[in-house]
Amino acid sequence: MASLDTSIANAGLPTLARAFDASFQAVQWIVLAYLLAITTLIVSAGRLGDIVGRRRLLLAGIGVFTVASLLCGIVSTLSLLIAARAAQGLGAAIMLALTVAFVGETVPKAKTGSAMGLLGTMSAIGTTLGPSLGGVLIAGFGWRTIFLIDVPLGTLNFLLAHRYLPADSRTAKMDRTGFDPVGTLLLALTLAAYALAMTLGRGSFGSLNLALLLAAGGGLALFVLAEAKAKSPLIRLAIFRDPVMSASLATSALVSTVMMATLVVGPFYLSQALGLETAMVGLALSAGPLVAALNGVPAGHMVDRFGAQPMAIVGLVGIAAGAITLSLLPAKFGLVGYIAPIVLVTASYALFQVSNNTVFMTNTRAEQRGVTSGMLSLSRNLGLITGASVMGAVFAAASATNDVTTAHPAAVAAGMRITFAVAAGLIVAALAVAVGSRALARRAALRARPITNAAHESCELSASSRRD
Repeated sequence: MASLDTSIANAGLPTLARAFDASFQAVQWIVLAYLLAITTLIVSAGRLGDIVGRRRLLLAGIGVFTVASLLCGIVSTLSLLIAARAAQGLGAAIMLALTVAFVGETVPKAKTGSAMGLLGTMSAIGTTLGPSLGGVLIAGFGWRTIFLIDVPLGTLNFLLAHRYLPADSRTAKMDRTGFDPVGTLLLALTLAAYALAMTLGRGSFGSLNLALLLAAGGGLALFVLAEAKAKSPLIRLAIFRDPVMSASLATSALVSTVMMATLVVGPFYLSQALGLETAMVGLALSAGPLVAALNGVPAGHMVDRFGAQPMAIVGLVGIAAGAITLSLLPAKFGLVGYIAPIVLVTASYALFQVSNNTVFMTNTRAEQRGVTSGMLSLSRNLGLITGASVMGAVFAAASATNDVTTAHPAAVAAGMRITFAVAAGLIVAALAVAVGSRALARRAALRARPITNAAHESCELSASSRRD
């Protein structure tokens, strides 16, 4: 439901601009408000779930999302629609944070990969279904139905979650620490400033963007200081000293940045460099999410069988290979030359995401699953926001034009090749981080082993002397 509402709203932006007699920049806030709410609140939602109970909060989140969807479908002004979309984003943040956390709570460790794969498949189905479903609903019943469709879906989700999710543990409640209002506020403001810095200006970076970026940097410094002094911190800073956990977050952000490049560059390349009609562009763009949806469950089985960390590295290698191929293939190969590497990239992404989620959640303590799940989703969202801005700017600069929509086909093709060369470099960096963290974790395990062995031998000698 959360993924569906990102892509289904994008599909309706032209219609909404006409319905409210508003500019495209104004109606973009229908999407931006949703993404900003998710980005700024997802970690806090996960932490609150750890404190008050994940089932209780998830039910509340589904309820908020459903009511907000109803409001989106009945409002009469653009400002009210944007406000309702922000409320919808709050519900989505809770759902995104806590569904992953529930995997660690309800699924045996041996099947964690399969469960993560199924979650990835459902997310990809929502993203894939959004544009086509949105087009059908708008054409047949009007724009309001793209939001009202969530009311029966939300009601069904609420009933299923209430019926099947395990009740919150009473024992866990006794161990839960307090909420961190200062850290929560600082993190929300910091993330909002960063997200706005990356999205305002439609690719141009002006003084307002710079001021927001500086504000985000200052907010991050204040947040770290506040968390170091807090009795019950929102995020335990010690998590960043764990090489495996830190690498999972860093690689997730880098990979998401690159995946956004396929959404930013793809439509321009297909329509302008290859000269495809709008319908064919839509079908070609659906290939990636469709492959991700089909590959999610098989990827989960591979993770369960071969291990999460090795499969994460395999996934990164596949994404890098696909990005390099996209940067080398000339336009003369046509649509096949685009779709074949995209299939490799998205299939490898599905494998990486399942593996990375499994690594992260299996190394998380039970009482921290909500907040760490939120951090994992946050790293992915920050990567998507950064990718939309940075990779879009790289594409515009590489195309050597101020307006990509009027650029020559050869310039657009050159822009795509350079953009994906940069993308390949980012994935190589992610690969180095993943391999390096694995080596550090092994070294730490080897250093700990002699102490364990020495203690074991000491116990054996003590038992032997007693027997003598």
